Amino acid sequence: MSIVDLSHTIYDGLVTYPGLPAPVITPHLTREDSRARYAPGTEFAMDLITIIGNTGTYIDSPYHRYEGGTDLAGLDLATLVDLPTEVFHLQDAPDRGIAASTFFDRPLAGRAVLLHTGWDRHFGTPDYATGAPFLTEEGTDYLIAQGVTLVGIDSLNIDDTESDGSRPAHSGLLAAGIHVVEHLTNLGALPASGALFTAVPPKVESFGTFPVRAFAKLPAER
Repeated sequence: MSIVDLSHTIYDGLVTYPGLPAPVITPHLTREDSRARYAPGTEFAMDLITIIGNTGTYIDSPYHRYEGGTDLAGLDLATLVDLPTEVFHLQDAPDRGIAASTFFDRPLAGRAVLLHTGWDRHFGTPDYATGAPFLTEEGTDYLIAQGVTLVGIDSLNIDDTESDGSRPAHSGLLAAGIHVVEHLTNLGALPASGALFTAVPPKVESFGTFPVRAFAKLPAER
């Protein structure tokens, strides 16, 4: 199998979601300073990062939306690793909202559903913040009813951030224990079916969101 990286690179000053703080990366121990602590020719770098969980490509756990919901430490690895995947290539869709009818032609139970909108082309620019595609409430309800395991999108948010402030996709999916992964990239490299998706955060208690290294394994060509 070949592996496709689906994560944005995190760096000092990266703006993922306008209005949220960017990561700050600073040295704790520089290589130069470490030389006095170790044998000649031996040196190390140790760095600090101050980061909001909503940075880069990240996962939302139920704790993000609901007090008492499952936090990052409680997520089952079986629901995060090597998930059979259905990718919906929607970059030419006429509407911002992704409707339930998008999903009618495929079996989805137990699968990761990845929404390829092409919006990642704007990541890190002002254009990323407005006009972004999103999953509609009816689309959310359909995916919940189908029993999907995870929903990912390469857009600003799984919900419409230009609406009245309601978040039906987050609310519905996370209440059902369905993981949400936002700010994916490179979904155009995946086939509609057959890939295996992985997105694992660190095991942090009382924390709802965190960056992941998201990737997909592609089936071997025959």
